[in-house]
Amino acid sequence: MGYDHVLAERMRDAFADYAGIAEKEMFGGLSFLCNGKMCCGVSSKNRNMVVRLAPKDEAAALARPHTQPCDFTGRPMRGWIYVAPAGVAGDAALRGWIAEAYAYVSKLPKK
Repeated sequence: MGYDHVLAERMRDAFADYAGIAEKEMFGGLSFLCNGKMCCGVSSKNRNMVVRLAPKDEAAALARPHTQPCDFTGRPMRGWIYVAPAGVAGDAALRGWIAEAYAYVSKLPKK
């Protein structure tokens, strides 16, 4: 199963106005990097959106609908969550997740 190309295109459009963004195919999915660090992506494992957040914000994010811990390595990764397709069905929801991830990752030291 490949990643969701429609979601990837929607993410590409949403990232159009952000600085320092690059795309890279990783782990069978597609990642959007900010200044060389993974910010968001589209998982090939379950077709979910992958979102990187400040670890302190993870619990609040997981309390929101259609989210679950990101565990593509076999165990949950701190500061990373999955958002199911229903959680990014609307453009406002998708752009909201992207804005949260970018706000965190863009402040990390450049790679």
